[in-house]
Amino acid sequence: MNPLERLLKYTVIRTPSDEHSSTVPSSKCQFELAWQLHRELFTMGITDVTVDTNCYLYAHIPATPGYEDRPKLGFIAHLDTVSDFCDKRIVPVVHEDYDGRDLPLGVSGRILSPEIFPHLKDLKGRTLVTGDGTTILGADDKAGIAEIMTMAERILEENIPHGQISIAFTPDEEIGMGAAHFDLDAFDADFAYTLDGDTEGEIQYENFNAAKADFDISGVNVHPGSSKDVMVNASLVAMEINALLPSSETPRNTDGYEGFYHLTEMKGNVANAELHYIIRDHDAGKFEQKKELLKDIEKRMNDKWGAGTVRLVITDQYRNMAEIIAGCMHLIENAEKACKNAGVTPLILPIRGGTDGAQLSFKGLPCPNLGTGGHGYHGPYEHITKEGMEAACQVAIELVKIYAE
Repeated sequence: MNPLERLLKYTVIRTPSDEHSSTVPSSKCQFELAWQLHRELFTMGITDVTVDTNCYLYAHIPATPGYEDRPKLGFIAHLDTVSDFCDKRIVPVVHEDYDGRDLPLGVSGRILSPEIFPHLKDLKGRTLVTGDGTTILGADDKAGIAEIMTMAERILEENIPHGQISIAFTPDEEIGMGAAHFDLDAFDADFAYTLDGDTEGEIQYENFNAAKADFDISGVNVHPGSSKDVMVNASLVAMEINALLPSSETPRNTDGYEGFYHLTEMKGNVANAELHYIIRDHDAGKFEQKKELLKDIEKRMNDKWGAGTVRLVITDQYRNMAEIIAGCMHLIENAEKACKNAGVTPLILPIRGGTDGAQLSFKGLPCPNLGTGGHGYHGPYEHITKEGMEAACQVAIELVKIYAE
């Protein structure tokens, strides 16, 4: 079975994680995919496979006889998708011999256009896969799962010599909890790669330092006709807070290594208001400066409107894995070699986000990220190509060969 065939099977299983849930996993639907993968791995002949109570799947392919001393190489992808645009049945659509032009997405009224996604012109002639325009496709990260599954199948069918191969599929990556209950002993690898990137050939080991910042604002609500010097409108204070942030440092206005403040949610009335941000920066010093600015805004607002008006909670989420990977750059060098062996141009790029690998690296499992061939994640314009998935799968196979040398 090829990666595309697997992707089409996996995407129709809805697995949105739930950031408001207190359970592990955050949504029980993730177990459905985990157990299906368990059955498929067992059918391949991989008998050392388990799904634990937290919905982490671990599997191992024993080393080829005589290769037991080779490094234990791991591959990881995540089971969950974002919850946005995942409230109805997912309908993957295959477009063979894509012409590189505007592509209507079903009858949704949405158009996948090169004007918005210039790389589409480079996908001309490929087999393109999209949703129907009403949901995500789910290639993030079911493409990574499909590629790892196909890699494992081909390694076994083609009798490719290898050291131990460790496989893990994790829940709740999209809500930042994918590594929270990861069992390093159960995984049993020296190092690993997540397959959770975009374009095939991507090699990523520099990610954002990340935190979330939540403002809770308490106003004074009195009759507006007699509110002179008394009313404190919590919603207006919220607007004032946002206006104090640098307008150029938003996701829309930044790229590459530039960090940002991103307002993800807001709500409020006169009495109470909330602002929820994520803050990101590759540079640790600049990241700390961003947090200090938010703290300073909290102080200024309380000085102006009264003690206790504004309460800020900053929660660190993950750090830049570059400081860990710097000690084992063979992971990057061999990923470049694997790409070239697979006929893929290596693209070493910073991640404008994070992966399970960032947190796992700091837990003792160095874990850079590789591209899966997908684009436009987290929305109805998500798309991927059959050719990109095949290339990503081959890169994984070449890594297995390299570490068996």
